Amino acid sequence: MNRSNVYQHIAEQMPQMSKSQLKIARYILENTNTVPFFNVAKLAKMAKVSEATVVRFAMFLGYSGFPELQQYMQDSVKQQLTIAERLKMSIQVYGQEEKGVYEIFQDDIANIKSTMEKLDIPSFLKAVELLLHAENVYIVANRSAASLGIFLQYYLNMILGNAEMIQSVETIAEKLYKLNKNDVVIGISFARYSASTINIVSYAKEKGATTIAITDNLLSPLIAHADISLTASSQMPTFIDSFVAPLSLINALITFVGKEKTNEFHGRLEKLDEIWDRFGIFYMKEK
Repeated sequence: MNRSNVYQHIAEQMPQMSKSQLKIARYILENTNTVPFFNVAKLAKMAKVSEATVVRFAMFLGYSGFPELQQYMQDSVKQQLTIAERLKMSIQVYGQEEKGVYEIFQDDIANIKSTMEKLDIPSFLKAVELLLHAENVYIVANRSAASLGIFLQYYLNMILGNAEMIQSVETIAEKLYKLNKNDVVIGISFARYSASTINIVSYAKEKGATTIAITDNLLSPLIAHADISLTASSQMPTFIDSFVAPLSLINALITFVGKEKTNEFHGRLEKLDEIWDRFGIFYMKEK
C-alpha cells in the first residue's frame, strides 16, 4: 500500500470499488482540503452513504479503520496548506451562519472524545512517573504551541520546582549542554510542525535525556525522537490550531503529577500563598 500518497492510493483502487465506495472516493478526491477534518458521520452525510460504508471503505484501502486513513489525509493536507489557505478552508467549511459557530464547538468535543479513545494509558502513567523522578524538566514549544508549553511549565514548576521552558537554542544553550539521563525534555508541536522544537528534542535524546512528545498523531516527526509519545487530536479546518484536546491532556498530566506530590505540593502552596498575599498578587474586593 502506498501510504506516502494517500490520495494516489485511493485513485489507484477505484477500479475495484463498489458503487458506494466510489461515491466516497470521488468526494474525497474532489475535496482533499476539507475531508481530512470530517468525522465518519460528516463524511457519510456529504458522500450520501452510510457510516458503516465509510468505515468499510477505510478498511478496504488497507487501513485499520477510518482514524488511520484520516491521519494520513490530515498529514498530507497540513504539510501543504499555508495559513492563508487554511483560513480560506475554514470559511468554506463553517461559513458565516450561526450553525458554523456550533459546529466549531462540536469539532472540539469530537477532538476530546477522539483523544480519550486513543489515549495510551501505560504511556501516560509512565510520563507521570518520569516527571516525578526527573532532576530537571525542560519544555520545548514554539509558535502557537508555546501557549501550551507556558501553561504546562507554570504548573509543573509550581508542583515540582524544576521545570523550565525552552523556546530558542540561542537563549538557552547553557542549559542544553548540561542535559543528562536524569533530565526529562517534553516537546510539544502540532502540524505544521516547528523545526526548532524537533531539533531540540532530537538533541536532547542524543544527550541521553528522556524525551516525551505531545503531538497530534503517530505520523508526527516528533515521534521518532521520543521515548514516550502522547497524542491529542487537534483536527479542525481553520487557520488556527485547535488546542482544546491537547490542553485537556496536559491538564490530566499536571493533575496526576500533583496527585503524587500532594504533601510536598501542599507545603509549597502554603509558602506561595504567603508570598502572594505579601505582594498583593491577587485581586481582593474592598470591604
